[in-house]
Amino acid sequence: MIRVLIVDDQDVVSKGLRTILNTVDRIEVVGIAQNGVQAVELVETYQPDLVLMDLKMPIMNGILATQKIRQQYPGVYVLVLTTFDADEWVFDAIRAGASGYLLKDADGDEIIAAIEGTIEGRTYIDPAIGEKLLVLGRQRVVPDIHIFADLSEREISILKYMARGLTNHEIGQRLHLADGTVRNNISAMLRKLAVQDRTQAAALAWHHGLVNRIISD
Repeated sequence: MIRVLIVDDQDVVSKGLRTILNTVDRIEVVGIAQNGVQAVELVETYQPDLVLMDLKMPIMNGILATQKIRQQYPGVYVLVLTTFDADEWVFDAIRAGASGYLLKDADGDEIIAAIEGTIEGRTYIDPAIGEKLLVLGRQRVVPDIHIFADLSEREISILKYMARGLTNHEIGQRLHLADGTVRNNISAMLRKLAVQDRTQAAALAWHHGLVNRIISD
């Protein structure tokens, strides 16, 4: 069972999401918060597996709430669900510790798949966001890929599959590596890139032009 906390200041949105998620036997909505302060409090109360987080809310926005939740409860995933696709919102949410970024125009099946995929360790970035980051990468005269210079060929390959949303086990199957080897390589990669988690590494790949090489392989 996946325990989900919904955070959104619009009552109609929260109720709609709860209705969608309640149709899935393996997902349980444990609570609804209307702002970031309530979100942090309810995470402590209900100990959800995942928080479905809006960004623009009163009292405390979703960026700050995500940061606090990830700092205080590192085992809780945060999946952003918002209408905002502006660059600063995307990267601020990911830097705050969000495990994925989903736009509100996603249909119910996409939301459910993103929740389940996030729990399985996948990195989910809405295709519309990914396309925007891809365009930004192509607008650069010279892709800024020097930050990946310290990565080994194996680490680059792993990053390629991470950006596609594959789990460690799936990456290991593709590259014929043990899960532990994949995990160790990812840890080394994150240190070299000076990022906190796989989602930030994937976003970095999109943002700095490496995505062009990733999606064309």
